[in-house]
Amino acid sequence: MSLFVDFSAIQSVPAANLNRDDLGSPKTVTYGNVSRIRVSSQSWKRVIRHGVEHDLAERAARTRLVPLKVKEALQRGGWPAELAEFAGAQVAVSAGKKPLKTEKAGHTSVLLFLPESGIDELTAVCAEHREALEKALDKKNPGAVLPPARIEEILKRRTASISLLGRMLAELPGANVDGAAQVAHAFTTHASEPQRDYFTAVDDWLGESETGSGHLDTAEFSAGVFYRFASVNVTDLLTNLDGDRKAARTVLASFADQFLMSLPQAKKNSTAPHTIPDLAYLAVRTGRPISLAAAFETPVAADRTGGHSAPSRQALAAYASDINRLTGNRNRPFHGHAGVSGAPLEGIGSAYTSFPDLTEAAIAAALPEPGQQQ
Repeated sequence: MSLFVDFSAIQSVPAANLNRDDLGSPKTVTYGNVSRIRVSSQSWKRVIRHGVEHDLAERAARTRLVPLKVKEALQRGGWPAELAEFAGAQVAVSAGKKPLKTEKAGHTSVLLFLPESGIDELTAVCAEHREALEKALDKKNPGAVLPPARIEEILKRRTASISLLGRMLAELPGANVDGAAQVAHAFTTHASEPQRDYFTAVDDWLGESETGSGHLDTAEFSAGVFYRFASVNVTDLLTNLDGDRKAARTVLASFADQFLMSLPQAKKNSTAPHTIPDLAYLAVRTGRPISLAAAFETPVAADRTGGHSAPSRQALAAYASDINRLTGNRNRPFHGHAGVSGAPLEGIGSAYTSFPDLTEAAIAAALPEPGQQQ
């Protein structure tokens, strides 16, 4: 039976545009028959991934530019441009049993997801086979010149973030990785719609007699209290990490920290919306994860002071209590919370004074050290 760590958070975000649609407007969703502001899972997952990679010093890249990057590396090493370009293209041609398709020079038709160190390794393979590449350069249909097994092995290599978030690459058999983490779209706990901002920019070099602005335009932003949810399948994470429990604890701790402390960076210079969650609720579950999003299907009403944060925290705790009652508190060896309020919230486990204390307790319950009881 699979083991999961569920992460729920309530986070207030002031005027911002964390995640834009194709027209530059904040993304929305209708839920409970009202419009809410939404931040896509892809947007938050990307910043979480970069944070995990930074924590673990294991950079990976999701890119179509592998052949181009190999070409550029070879040119820096003194290779002629034509030979370097041919060698870069050969990385795609020689990948596995079937060549990777390319749409234009230096671009594969699909996104590859590999450790950044893979570019150095691919460049080294090209250097080892430079003579063969030179001989094949002027051939009409040279086929695969580089050793397919070596190229495939490099492109299929995994980092912790790939083990955590997965990789879809049907073109290379065995390259797919089922991600251990699931991240939901964040949405406001209450009704909320985009708002328009009319702004101007002053031209500093206008003469004293000249009036008006150098630029004027409108932009959109939003504000609200968001419910955020993610879950990590600890069983799958262990499988992806070849059973290394110490590595799994390290990866899980990094994910927990990045889930709670990261923020999408869109328009950060003009909005600086750098908040953190008001409340985090973590639960270790067996069998399946449980989102608490339905706590907000009925939009939260503002309290007497006009705010949505405190009512949202109360709504989450009340709904979690109901879920725990319905499930008979089974299949949940741990749950706890940490938040801005000094008083513990009923129904969501033990209260912890800080996010690190909370996540450490959850990880100890999910992946106990040798000799500890689970």
